[in-house]
Amino acid sequence: MGLGDWLFGIFEPYGALALLLFIMLIFFIDAIIFPTLPELFFVIVIVSGGGGLLFGVEVLIVVAIAEILGVTLLYLIVEKIKVPKKLKNIVDRYIKFLVVSDERILLVNRVAPVIPFTGAFISLVESWKYTKSMLYILIGCLVKYGIIMMIVVFLNEKYANEVTQYTLVFIIIVIAISLVASFLRKKKLEKEGLIENS
Repeated sequence: MGLGDWLFGIFEPYGALALLLFIMLIFFIDAIIFPTLPELFFVIVIVSGGGGLLFGVEVLIVVAIAEILGVTLLYLIVEKIKVPKKLKNIVDRYIKFLVVSDERILLVNRVAPVIPFTGAFISLVESWKYTKSMLYILIGCLVKYGIIMMIVVFLNEKYANEVTQYTLVFIIIVIAISLVASFLRKKKLEKEGLIENS
């Protein structure tokens, strides 16, 4: 049982407010420490809350707040640490190699995850601005999860009995596409010698 499953088991019996707190924790942890399969839990929470549009919008708002808080906390932590110049140079080289080297890469990151620990990157890349980065993070979050939310709500209305089955298949496809895009990007970076071959 993973951390997300354990937390869901604790919060799920206590209703909608507990589900909102749960999804906030999942996205907060995902933004700061390690991946938690947020797309999967995003769908599970909406379905568990009845699959309606109003609750879906509430979940979307909570998720956006959690991401901003998580990324900001990591950004502030890295800002307080004295990071070696060599590490900053490596980060700069990595960013300049990407398709887009400014804050817009945070939008691409929604489809092809190439920027781990986003808050740390925002702090380390000298040309990036915090407010602009947060804007792109917010836009990316609302667009990606807004689309997922609308699909879940639509499927819940049309196919109430099979909504979990359909949405889980959809989420698996989304995660698979992200993993493949991330893998291809990693191979390209290894070929260019910007990261070590693992």
